[in-house]
Amino acid sequence: MKARILIAEDEAPLRLGLVDALEGEGFEVVAAGDGRQALALFPRQAVDCVILDIMMPGINGYDVCAEIRRRDRAVPVLFLSAKSAEIDKVLGLRLGADDYLAKPFGLPELIARIEALLRRARLAREAVADHGTEALPEVFAFGAVTIERKRFQAVRGDGLRLDLTPREMGLIEVFARRPGEVLTRDALLNAVWGVDYFGTTRTLDQHVAQVRKKTEFEPDRPAHLLTVHGVGYRYEP
Repeated sequence: MKARILIAEDEAPLRLGLVDALEGEGFEVVAAGDGRQALALFPRQAVDCVILDIMMPGINGYDVCAEIRRRDRAVPVLFLSAKSAEIDKVLGLRLGADDYLAKPFGLPELIARIEALLRRARLAREAVADHGTEALPEVFAFGAVTIERKRFQAVRGDGLRLDLTPREMGLIEVFARRPGEVLTRDALLNAVWGVDYFGTTRTLDQHVAQVRKKTEFEPDRPAHLLTVHGVGYRYEP
């Protein structure tokens, strides 16, 4: 079965070029000219991956990603943007994006990243099917919060609920299963992003920073999710 890709890109020449190229690679493509159209198409199409331009009129890519994550925690989301500043990448990751590709980009790299996202999504589904979720309870303590896995939320002592992205939840689950153990950055990337990940360890560090903000009393002075310099991280319950 062909994987179905939803593309939201307001530049018509680029959008049409991407549609032709991806269809030539064997994908089924659903195209939207802006964010509003993308959100209208998303619930009507069983898509396997979403590609979002950030700077779109009306509803931008960030808002589209946030809304998609409210509806679907698992579908891979890849941002395309001429913006390259780190703050833009961090914002995209905080909203639940899985990858980020700056314009201009080469078609082979885009194809490779899409294929990697699809493989990771498939492996994640197979892992759930093979092992279920019995390894961790549906509700468990982590750092200064309580994690509710089905809700993808961290609950503070005062009752405030903080939404978790799929990658943040993946990291929390890996750490919770291996308390007190030093986990290398590469091991964490392989466990949560998959062995086909093309990005850098900086992406991991940014996600860990977000997990700390949601699970630590003092994120800048973490008591539970500790950095092991030159190696990776260690979770201390």
